[in-house]
Amino acid sequence: MVNSTLETSGSSSPLADNPIPLYLQVADILRGRINKREWPAGTLIPTLEALAEEFKVARVTARQAVQLLTREGLLTPRRGHGTVVTKADDVPNTVVMSTSLESLASMYESTSAKMLTFDESHAMPTVEPGTGQLGSNYVYMRRLHFTENKPYAVIALYLLQEVFQRAPDEFRTRAVIPQLLRMKRTVRIERAQQTMSIGTADTDSAKLLQVRVGTPVAHVTRVFLDRNDRILYFAEVIYRGDWVKWEIELQT
Repeated sequence: MVNSTLETSGSSSPLADNPIPLYLQVADILRGRINKREWPAGTLIPTLEALAEEFKVARVTARQAVQLLTREGLLTPRRGHGTVVTKADDVPNTVVMSTSLESLASMYESTSAKMLTFDESHAMPTVEPGTGQLGSNYVYMRRLHFTENKPYAVIALYLLQEVFQRAPDEFRTRAVIPQLLRMKRTVRIERAQQTMSIGTADTDSAKLLQVRVGTPVAHVTRVFLDRNDRILYFAEVIYRGDWVKWEIELQT
């Protein structure tokens, strides 16, 4: 068995420092070129030798990457001609994440969700010091969110129990943030903040989001506070990195 993460073509590959196998990294780059239409359908892709030289990997590594994309139906080998692009992957419309509560609510209203876990038995989030004051107990919900019937986010959220009890059926069946904004006369969100970091998909999130383990994802922590700095809503979200675009307005 050949371990493509160890064999290179002479000089060190710039991909070698990543723990993800080299052939998967090369395949991801090539897949991106196809999906961005840099290589439209019918394009003859570079030879294995050219790909190995470009990425500074062994020829066998380049071949593994091409074979993977061939199995996915993105490439087709043609005897005597080389390998051509068959089609782009079925990528849905990008989910645009903005920085206002209203735009965030609108985005969730336009997508669908499936409940994975629901727990009313005095769940409590684990929060960093300085995040806010915890309430007495919370309702825990874990949902898988979809756009065009394809998963793009896994959300694990805690909603203050007394807030949940004001509209339990709506919170069970509808997106939480839009429902909170509809209740703004009785539920006052004094402050809302979120932080984002880039990581990789673990086994569980990779299965849910239909990506490979190690694929880049965005981790978002989101918290809503009342005027007493009590946490009304706390969520940890994992977004597919290739389907989400963040729009952040810079202050001048």
